Amino acid sequence: MNRHVGIIGTGSVGTSVALSTLLSGAASTLWLHDLNMARAEGEAMDLAHGAAYYPDCELRTAALDEIHQCDVVVIAAGRNSRPGETRLDLLRDNARVVTDIGRALTGYTGTVVMVTNPVDVLTLVLQQSSGLPPERVLGTGTMLDTARLRQMLGRELGPATHSIHAQVVGEHGDSEVVLWSSAQVGGVPVRQWPGWSQATEMRLAREVREAAYEVIRRKGATNHAIGLVTASLLRCLLRGERRVLTVSRVQVDAAAQALGLQGVALSLPTVVSAEGGTQVLLPQMAEDEAAALRHSAQVLHQAAGSLIFAGNALSGMRR
Repeated sequence: MNRHVGIIGTGSVGTSVALSTLLSGAASTLWLHDLNMARAEGEAMDLAHGAAYYPDCELRTAALDEIHQCDVVVIAAGRNSRPGETRLDLLRDNARVVTDIGRALTGYTGTVVMVTNPVDVLTLVLQQSSGLPPERVLGTGTMLDTARLRQMLGRELGPATHSIHAQVVGEHGDSEVVLWSSAQVGGVPVRQWPGWSQATEMRLAREVREAAYEVIRRKGATNHAIGLVTASLLRCLLRGERRVLTVSRVQVDAAAQALGLQGVALSLPTVVSAEGGTQVLLPQMAEDEAAALRHSAQVLHQAAGSLIFAGNALSGMRR
């Protein structure tokens, strides 16, 4: 079975996604595209030279109009955050790039994975500018935040990361929500763990929320962990694994409307299969967590609304 992936954007994030995808064996064909095609060619050559050390995969560059042939397209185009800058500060610059890509993907029949930040608003921008159904435009969302939370809980409590079940929902950013009320370690609620306290929750939530800023301050960009996250998402899409992942997508169902999330792209636990993010699950939440999630949706709604400005970056976008 051919598992055909295209990556648009071969900066530090796009190339980390490419390397993780190759090592995972998720794709049988991997095409790279960049506005600077010389760079894409160089990255393809460099990655191809390591072919003896990853599962067999056809690797080459592709023009944008060829990307329609892929089963899944990953968008990693745009600039990265700068030190001291929030993800939402990136919005206007990267919205222009994503809108153009969305128009080029009109009529595409596969699934698009948005990685570029701010990932939630850009997932909405891509879905509207391309006209693709919401379940086939997914952002990596809080998959990375959830991975960071699990890693930090493992460091704090001792058990392996794989034994920890905890989720971050909402924005991939400063208004994200850790669902402490449902977090467990081997079936034991973390709030029943010896020595656990509200102060521990607040400290770990802050560390998860600020993790990207700390990495950017030290090395200028985050790329390796998001590469691993994206490769895992691609494997799920290409193999139809029906895993529940905290991906971002435009929320359109009745449950989302009841919580005030309608029409906003944000992360909730979602069943991901070969058809995309087909079923959004609304987890049990404490009232303070539900209120925080509504606030996160409002932050994202306001950010999307800020794109209506003089020279409208989204002019001509589908509504």
